[in-house]
Amino acid sequence: MKRVFILKGLDCPNCSAKIEKEVGELDGVTSSTVNLMNQTLTVQAGTSVAASLLDTVTTIVHSHEPDVEVSEKQLEATAPVKKDEKAAVYNDEDKKRTIRLAVGAVVYAIGMALTVFAKLPTLAELAFLIVAYVILGWDVVWQAVKNITRGQVFDEHFLMSVSTIGAFAIGEYPEAVAVMLFYQVGEFFQSLAVKRSRKSISDLMDIRPDSATVKRNGVLQVVSPESVAVGEIIVVKPGEKIPLDGIVVDGESMLDTKALTGESVPRSIRKGDEALSGCINQSGLLTLKVTKSFGESTVSKITDLVENASARKAPTENFITTFARYYTPVVVGMAAVLAIIPPLVLGGGWSEWLRRGFVFLIVSCPCALVISIPLTFFGGIGAASKRGVLVKGSNYLEALNKVSVVVFDKTGTLTKGVFEVANIIPAAGYQKEQVLEYAAQAESYSNHPIAKSILATYGKPIDQKQFSGFEEISGRGISVMVQGKKVLAGNSKLMESEKIAYAACDAAGTKFYVAADGSYVGCILIADEVKPDSKCAIAELKKIGVEKTVMLTGDDERIGKSVADELGLDAYYAQLLPDQKVEKLEMLDKQKRQGSKLAFVGDGINDAPVLARADVGIAMGGLGSDAAIEAADVVLMTDEPSKLVEAIDVAKATKRIVMQNIVIALGIKSVFLVLGALGMAGMWEAVFGDVGVTIIAVLNAMRILKK
Repeated sequence: MKRVFILKGLDCPNCSAKIEKEVGELDGVTSSTVNLMNQTLTVQAGTSVAASLLDTVTTIVHSHEPDVEVSEKQLEATAPVKKDEKAAVYNDEDKKRTIRLAVGAVVYAIGMALTVFAKLPTLAELAFLIVAYVILGWDVVWQAVKNITRGQVFDEHFLMSVSTIGAFAIGEYPEAVAVMLFYQVGEFFQSLAVKRSRKSISDLMDIRPDSATVKRNGVLQVVSPESVAVGEIIVVKPGEKIPLDGIVVDGESMLDTKALTGESVPRSIRKGDEALSGCINQSGLLTLKVTKSFGESTVSKITDLVENASARKAPTENFITTFARYYTPVVVGMAAVLAIIPPLVLGGGWSEWLRRGFVFLIVSCPCALVISIPLTFFGGIGAASKRGVLVKGSNYLEALNKVSVVVFDKTGTLTKGVFEVANIIPAAGYQKEQVLEYAAQAESYSNHPIAKSILATYGKPIDQKQFSGFEEISGRGISVMVQGKKVLAGNSKLMESEKIAYAACDAAGTKFYVAADGSYVGCILIADEVKPDSKCAIAELKKIGVEKTVMLTGDDERIGKSVADELGLDAYYAQLLPDQKVEKLEMLDKQKRQGSKLAFVGDGINDAPVLARADVGIAMGGLGSDAAIEAADVVLMTDEPSKLVEAIDVAKATKRIVMQNIVIALGIKSVFLVLGALGMAGMWEAVFGDVGVTIIAVLNAMRILKK
């Protein structure tokens, strides 16, 4: 049983990881996933825990984040929260927090001034510092106490509370308050960074329309998009978002597709063209016939893809979460040893060794890692989305970074997939018109681009009532009975399997052979044009480190070789059936360098099995089929192969920033841990070793949003 809980106000990656882990360990819970961007917790649980699950989840969430509001989300469609409402909530929270930090800092500054000018601390100065500490750190200490009573000892609240109270105990009053002040400043920066990342993606994905204008009984009505049925007529005025996918039945306009494709240049649309939901109608009035319900529309699918992307975590994220779980208790133990053993062994000096132990505790807090790593992947997904590349999870973003082999489908991926009849070659005793007529009759049920080109060239209405026994033969062609005649139309494999004696065509292009009643009728030559973007994409892939580019196609050898040579591909395999494409992919997967990944790029429904089998399946989303997009891990929202280069570029930049943050955090902390243990670093240095490093890592992580 799936249940979704809204965690309103959750901004801490560290706390979200703990909540996810603890809920996942509950009896009867099979899986638990926190989506930090969407502020949701998705739980798969048995019916035995259904009644008490909300209360249990609330208790766990409040043990880490007391201010987070927990409620259960109804799985049926609900109206999205307005962006201005979200902004108001965030601004109110930020305002309260800023006032609290400012008041605490002012009180602390007064206490510090009195300490400096009076030279020695008095009760007055100490009172100011205690008041400042209470203002800044009461929630941290209280949370640490509550966690200890629940058996949750080793977390950042415990580290900050013990180290700062300990500093008060040994007389380092200003340092104690400074540690808490800068810790809270670091938490504030972290919260702002998460909100900024969330806003960046939310703004990009703010394409979900609030209403649709539908024509019912001759009257225009403004209704919710969810209530509009397939086949109804909707009207979209200039400046409005297209609420549902549809076909233009009247009007012309220019569409702003930037939110979907990342492209700033508008495209024209007229009667008969497909209009995708989420685009903005810029000029003319459009009348559309709805082709998909709201739940199946492009805008709904894209929004769901991006909102749920952060739920799939990269291996590096999972490693850091596990690392922090064991790291914290180990360093607490080391701090205790450092504070207790030397005075016992050397005799005396308790104050100095306790100070060193507290410094060690402050520096050791793992916030810089557990905050910045998820934040970087979070931002990487947003940066890719801005460029028209939808990555379904940070695990796939990290996998893109390791791609060494890229395998392409040909038609619709490297070529335009816009076919035209180039020539008709009839067999002896037949006319071109007869060949075309038989082919059009066979293809009248198909929506394949080749079928459309044949039907467009034929240009006459076809009475399908005279047809029977229609059969699509996978990877070969079509068989149909037309007025008692068995008509076959397809590739050379169809002719051979049906034992038709045919004349093989040597011309370059897709060959479409036709037979009737066991006799060869003729061949139709179909031309497909290579995309102008394809050659540049192959060259750029090699520049950024992809070791091998391969093409798989169902077309004949001559076409495969011609396209491969033109684009500079390393290898190609032609005349493949759908199951043979999977076999070739598995062969290439075994040949790739160990530890690297294989990506497959395709757009058709026949590509879905190959997309699912690849390490990273990449669908061409602009004209790609729904099946391909569902099976893929990454969706390129335009039909440009070069978008793959941009996707890998963002993935590599994300990985670089992740590694930089790991090195920065562990490197600086290691130095200050050693200095603290040797007595060469005090509380101020410890503050930099913890909060300073966290802020540096967070700011570094935010750079990916500018990518």
